[in-house]
Amino acid sequence: MSPRRPRTLRPIHTAEDHSYLHYVDPAGTERLTAAEHAATVAFEDALPIRAIPSYAGQRHTPGHYWSASTDRLVGYESYLESKWMKLLDFDPQVAAFSAQPFTLESRDAEGTWRHTPDLFVRRGDGTALVLDVKDDAHLATPTVRRQARRTAAVCRTVGWEYAMAGEPDPLRWATVAWLAGYRRPLRAGAALVDAVLELAGQPVAVGELVSFQPVPELARAVVYHLMWHHRLTFDATRPLRDHTRVHRADVGGVA
Repeated sequence: MSPRRPRTLRPIHTAEDHSYLHYVDPAGTERLTAAEHAATVAFEDALPIRAIPSYAGQRHTPGHYWSASTDRLVGYESYLESKWMKLLDFDPQVAAFSAQPFTLESRDAEGTWRHTPDLFVRRGDGTALVLDVKDDAHLATPTVRRQARRTAAVCRTVGWEYAMAGEPDPLRWATVAWLAGYRRPLRAGAALVDAVLELAGQPVAVGELVSFQPVPELARAVVYHLMWHHRLTFDATRPLRDHTRVHRADVGGVA
């Protein structure tokens, strides 16, 4: 059964030094917390606070991304937002993330304002990042910069990091986008994992590594899967090619 959609949120008249976060918990219940208590809430598990519109002819391309980090679908509003979901999913420091995690309501010298960030990110060490994704053409506009300044100020009071991102680095995106196609759990190639990792005890080129296997095409999928899950390390600052050298990581991941 689909989670209950939250009701239309009513403004809260706050004192100037207070900020509030509206969110929907994993059970579908709409909740409210003051910013000073927000650090205790697992926003990485929150359901979207608002529905993502989808209609014929719209400029954005909404959809759902399957996160290998949490084994669940996360809705996105635009293709650019889906790019950052893949980049976060690939980041070994990221444990989980959610989309449209809360609506922030606050007041400053310029008046009362509201904002719903795009993503909430929980790292493995417990720290958190609130991320907004904007087209590069909009990053420097006064409205967007004011929104970023306001949101960053509240995040600092909670103890969260805040960032606004545009188009990712083209080389990193190309590598992550390719490997993302191999992020799902292995099936037919699972039996090759131990052999591939054994052969990668010393740095070895991808093309050479897959050539050791009786079915190189299947072995290649296994290698890319292990690279996505960081069980095979490589230099992500250079283009991914057959001569890319990989090496077995010291700490294993999940096959």
